[in-house]
Amino acid sequence: MEVIITALGPDNVGLADPIIHHVTGRGARIAEIQMYDHDEKHTFAMLCRIDIDPDEFEPLTNAMRQIGEHTSLAIRVWSSEQRVACPRIAVCFTYVEHTPRAVLQAIQDDLISAKAAVIISNRDKLTSLADEFDVPFRMIGNDRGVADDDAMTAILDEFDVDYVVLARYMQILPAQTCWQFAGGRIINLHHGLLPGFPGFRPYHDAYNSRMLTFGATCHFIIPELDAGNQTINQRTFSVAPGTPLDAVIEQGELENEPACLVEGIRRVVDREVYLHFHRVVARKPDSAN
Repeated sequence: MEVIITALGPDNVGLADPIIHHVTGRGARIAEIQMYDHDEKHTFAMLCRIDIDPDEFEPLTNAMRQIGEHTSLAIRVWSSEQRVACPRIAVCFTYVEHTPRAVLQAIQDDLISAKAAVIISNRDKLTSLADEFDVPFRMIGNDRGVADDDAMTAILDEFDVDYVVLARYMQILPAQTCWQFAGGRIINLHHGLLPGFPGFRPYHDAYNSRMLTFGATCHFIIPELDAGNQTINQRTFSVAPGTPLDAVIEQGELENEPACLVEGIRRVVDREVYLHFHRVVARKPDSAN
């Protein structure tokens, strides 16, 4: 069984040692380790990907909980193999309705083999989607839409979420959130083609560059910005010369973005691809189930 362990907390000496010693003592094979020390914020973060006997998963989880209490680290133990048939997804969004609606509809229609465990937003504009699809709604934004990132983390834990889907969630996740759900658990929809058109206004940037082809990118979120190679799916559409920008954006939001994200989520949930050393790689056929 492939298991991902993440740890985050106040920096100190020897924080990784008890984690590493315990997993190796259980006979686990370590496939990947990443560690990060932020001197200014005195923060320690770690990701450890291991292969371990499935019978060891629950004892490992309990042991990591005890180590976390002893070291003051927030330690999470997760495996995509725990709920292969129906992983739990958090759908996060802000203003734009079409993309999160498409995700929730695809789950309802079994195009995405998962359960929508919770809806999270920093705005209350689209609360009707929660009622329509019968999914719990949690508001984490203040009156200016500024998100409470700690509240988001608590909600993801409360609903025991496997994957976090950012379906036009117009907030930047802090590194501490990304670390706690690292290893290919956060899926984002960017409304532009990466790496060519990053930022908040990719339609405008592409339009000003006289592009006639526009697109969207579904990718994994990782703690390090601009690391590259996390693309899960991209989808494009072309327009005729002279097409107004408003028409371009409308077609992108109504058709292209939802289709791009739905297919990207499906690839992850169906275990066709995963994130390994910050690169999206295809799973071998014998490990796809």
